[in-house]
Amino acid sequence: MKTSNHGAVGAWAKRCYFAGRAMMETTLRPYGLGATQWYVLYQLAHDGPTMQRDLLRTLEVERATLSAIIGALVRKGLVEQIPDRVDQRQKLLRMTPAGASLWQELPDLATLIHDAAFAGIDNADIATAVRVLRVATERLNKHSEKETKE
Repeated sequence: MKTSNHGAVGAWAKRCYFAGRAMMETTLRPYGLGATQWYVLYQLAHDGPTMQRDLLRTLEVERATLSAIIGALVRKGLVEQIPDRVDQRQKLLRMTPAGASLWQELPDLATLIHDAAFAGIDNADIATAVRVLRVATERLNKHSEKETKE
């Protein structure tokens, strides 16, 4: 008897990701922000000014995608790009006063989503899920790197 893969951990991880993403989009819509724009603001609010190239690795998005997102945030007046003194092509991103003000108005999405998803679930179960998904992700990344090199 063949069992369905729809109950597999990978399928549920994907469904959970999409459900969390949908909750983010719904929550951010009244503020005129998308999820990746929120992640950029989150990074700048928590780590301060950041080189745009460093966000590529942090957010794991394509260069063109990040450029479009940053461009939208700049047009909205929430982020400014400051050319690097040495290499004018490199940009330092900094939240503007308007961006900082908006950030203070935004709901704490990380807590909101965490509470909605994990309220009432034992911390040990959450830790196990995190460990399993982290190990699986690391293994898949190593496999992909190995395949790329061959």
